[in-house]
Amino acid sequence: MSKLDLNDSVISWASEEIVIPYKSPLDGRIHRYFPDFYVKSKNPDGTLSEMIIEIKPLKETQEPKQNKNKNRYLTEVKTYIINISKWDYARAYCANKGWEFIIVTEKDLGLNF
Repeated sequence: MSKLDLNDSVISWASEEIVIPYKSPLDGRIHRYFPDFYVKSKNPDGTLSEMIIEIKPLKETQEPKQNKNKNRYLTEVKTYIINISKWDYARAYCANKGWEFIIVTEKDLGLNF
């Protein structure tokens, strides 16, 4: 968050302020997705950009690999399926508004866990 506060090109930002309805493929019901950040910034050419940023562990952005612990694997699969649905709806939401949707992981942030 301090990176957003200290960036002169950032006009405004908010955390978990946008609500995107999405249909869960697991239960077929509509749920609410609150992406991590909304950012409005000024580009070098003076135009404005708006984006939604989701921060997730890299592991949750990749299809799970089957492991010895069946319950853990099933939980990881469910999480992955729900994330994919949320992100599909977020991409459509952003495309409709002319915004960008990006997913940031610890790898993108240069963090090693």
